[in-house]
Formats: sequence, C-alpha cells, structure tokens
Amino acid sequence: MTQTRREFVAGSLVGAGSWYLGRARVANPAAADLAFASATDALAALRAGRVSSVELTRLVLGRIERLNPKLNAIVNVLGDSALVQARAADQALARGKPLGALHGLPVTIKDTFEIAGVLTTAGFEPLRNHVPKEDAAVVARMRAAGAVFLGNTNVPPLAGDWQSNNPIYGRTNNPWDLDRTPGGSSGGSAAATAAGLGYLSIGSDIGGSIRVPASWTGLYGHKPTLNVIPLRGHIPPMPGSVTPPPTLPVAGPLARSADDLGLTVRALGGPEAQERVAYRWALPAARHTELRAFRAAYVLDHPSCPVLPEVREVLDAAIGRIRTAGVALTEGWPEGIDPDAQYKTYLYLVSVAAFGGNLDETKIDDVRRAAEGPDTSFDAVIAKAQTDPHKRIAARDEQRMMARNAWHRWFERHDVFLMPVVFTPAIEHSPSQAPLKTPVGVRPYLDLLWWIHTATLTGCPATVAPVGRTRSGLPVGLQIMGPYLEDATPIAFAARIAAVVGGFEAPKGFA
Repeated sequence: MTQTRREFVAGSLVGAGSWYLGRARVANPAAADLAFASATDALAALRAGRVSSVELTRLVLGRIERLNPKLNAIVNVLGDSALVQARAADQALARGKPLGALHGLPVTIKDTFEIAGVLTTAGFEPLRNHVPKEDAAVVARMRAAGAVFLGNTNVPPLAGDWQSNNPIYGRTNNPWDLDRTPGGSSGGSAAATAAGLGYLSIGSDIGGSIRVPASWTGLYGHKPTLNVIPLRGHIPPMPGSVTPPPTLPVAGPLARSADDLGLTVRALGGPEAQERVAYRWALPAARHTELRAFRAAYVLDHPSCPVLPEVREVLDAAIGRIRTAGVALTEGWPEGIDPDAQYKTYLYLVSVAAFGGNLDETKIDDVRRAAEGPDTSFDAVIAKAQTDPHKRIAARDEQRMMARNAWHRWFERHDVFLMPVVFTPAIEHSPSQAPLKTPVGVRPYLDLLWWIHTATLTGCPATVAPVGRTRSGLPVGLQIMGPYLEDATPIAFAARIAAVVGGFEAPKGFA
C-alpha cells in the first residue's frame, strides 16, 4: 500500500456523505486490479493488507455510479453506510480482530431479503415504503461474517418471474446484451456481479431464480440443499408471516468463482438460534479433490423441453472436454427416475407454495369447479393447488420424498448429475408470460422452468458453472446436481472443470 495503516485509517474518516467524491482517491493500484477478482482473491488481498475495505468499497461504488445506469441492477445504493461498514472492518483488522469469513468484502443482496432500517420492497407496489425493523437471517449472517452491503438488487414483483422488472424500479438489463434480461428473480444480483458491481450477491431460488440468471450472465451460482440456509426474513411470504419450514425455496450465492460459492455457503449455513440448542451443522467435504475421480452422468436434452441448438452446441463441447479430462461419464437418466412425472409433481407443489394461500374465499367454489375439470393447463394446476383437500396435497408431498429417495440411491454410486440449466440463452425483454420466439419456433414461457425442477423437487444442491458462449456471444451454464446435504461436491466439480471449459469472463463494455 502507498500509506501506512494508521495514515489510511485517519485519512478515511472523511464524512460518509462524500463517498462519490472520494472514489477518485482509490490510488492503490492493487484495488483497481481487483475490479473483477473473485471474492476469494479479494478477501486474500484484504487479509494480506494489500488493499483495504474502504479502497475496495470506493472502487466498486465508483463502478456502480458509472455503470449501473446501463443495467439498473442495484436499485438502492447504500454508499454512505457501506463506507461506514468498510471503515469499521479496516479498524477491526488493524486491531488484529477480523470480523469473519467475509471480512470487509463489498457485496450486494437481492431486494427480497429484509434489511433493518433499509427500504426492502421485493418489487411489489404495496411494499413500496416497507422499511423492516429486523434483518433477515441471511442478512444477519452476512453482517456477522463482516460483509459490506453495497445495496439491494432488482427483482420482479414478489420474485415471481424470469425477468427482473417491476413497477417500482423498472427493468434490469443483461450486461452481455442490454436488450436482453439477465433473468429472474435474482436478475439484479446476477447483472451486478457479472458487471463487477460487487464481489458476490445473495439470491433465492424456487423456480431457478439463482440458476437461470447465473447461466444467462456467465456466473457461478448455487442452489443449496433445502433448509441449509435459513429463509427467515425473505419476501415472499409477506413481512411478519410465520410459516412452516419451506419444502422448495432456498437462499444462495451468485459469484465469479466456484470457490466463492463454498465460502458463502459455509458462512450462511446452519440452524437458527432456537434450533442450535440441539444441533449443529457442518458442510461435508467434497467427495473428491481431483476431477478424474468424480463419477458422473449427464443428460443434455429431453423431448418435453428440447434444448435450442445454439445452447446444445456449447453443452456438447463442455461434456467433450470434461470426458477428455478423464471423467467417466455415462449418458441418460438414472433407472427409476421419470423426469416428466417428477416435473408434474414439482409444478403442483410449486403452485401450492406460490398460490395455495392466496385465494379469495368468496371465489373458492368457482375455482374448485374449474379445478375438477379436465384442463391440464398451468391455470388448472394452480386451481387444484388452491382448492385440493389436504389428502391430495400430502400425496404429492409423498411423491416429492419418494423422488428424493430415488436420487439418494443413485448418488450412493455416483457423485454428480449434469444437465442444462435452461433451454435457451438469455431472452430479449418481453411481456411477462408471453410465448417465447426462438430460432426454431415459439415456445411456452413455462418451459423456462423445466430443467431446474429436479434439484428443487428433491431438495438436492445444484451448482451452475459457466461453460462457454453461443455463436452469438451469449453465456451458457451447466447445471451440476449433487447429493442431498453434500453441497461441497457439486461446487468442487464446478471448480475443477473451470480448467477445461473456462470460467467467468467479464462482459465487454464493463471490464
């Protein structure tokens, strides 16, 4: 560094309200070189004293000021408070008392996680002025780990779409092509991280909301095992709700390296206080440390959701490189696994989770009559989810557990299952739910849901790794499903394949 720690700390005590003026004072070359570093590398630089948290925070805030208007990824910039947190991190480090695993790291977080004293809207008009009194569990753990919050990232209303667009903040653009969406519902998190506007971001996932944006922006993303990371304080459900443990949705990270995913899961995982009186959680080690040791299978297409040729071409090439690297690969769905049947179960249960409690009681009879009809459309599935007796819902939940058990048996002899994240590269901005125009014809909007259902239904972890770009230059990710509760295994596989398929690349115009 160009100044002593004492001189730096003294000089950084400039008024917090002038962060936008202070950004030009990021004189340490090491800070500028870290604009697109992984979180792991940035943290190493912080701990070694090569850069300070204030320097990193100013660097990223300057990038946000300059580049975020193109993207509208971060909708609520917390510049002043970020610098206060960064100064506290530097002072703690100077005393020899680092705060935690994410000490001094500038990060963003999806605008569905409540932050005490900070506007948190979930993109939902009735919550336009919602300022929580308490942190969500994830936010509290990020604070305890020493993270510096740069701001909230954009989402669709109540996290209910694959495009991050809402009436409060407008739409978010993909840094690889501003005419396209980065995905949803963690699209703002993905766009910000891919554009170098933070070192990682926290999203949530029930319908691919971490995995699809990761694939569409060229990032690593991780859907953790169900309930490893607490969802308390996430919207939905609505603020103040007290609900049973979730059976499908999770919280998890988006980042620029696979190692960052493991780092974050370790920092955020484990039971909440009322359960810690009885048990503890530890992330099991990855099953293997060498790529060639992994036992893997893969499927890259399916008649129920055909993968577009431009995506299939990238995935085929990635599988070829992985095989050449020495991984023993078998093709096909495991024996006893019926993806179509599991998709129907998933579609029903996700409808119960999303719509089951939202029915106006005056309309129950009308909806019940619609549900008993022969219609097999998604609207009919929703109607059944809203009106079916508990016995039928319980039967579907039993099917969920049977699916988990079937995959558990397969994972006794295998380590990872590889498949697409989504059948298409990032789509152009379009009306929500409108049919998708593709080079080979029109596809239902709901097809965006098909390839993510297996890991969500079973509660298994799934990691997305960037594996290349289409001929038109759009990123493509590979989905790596791992054994239940063994999140480190798919993350480790994602880390190992980076050497043969490539890793994160900064989008042109943002590097």
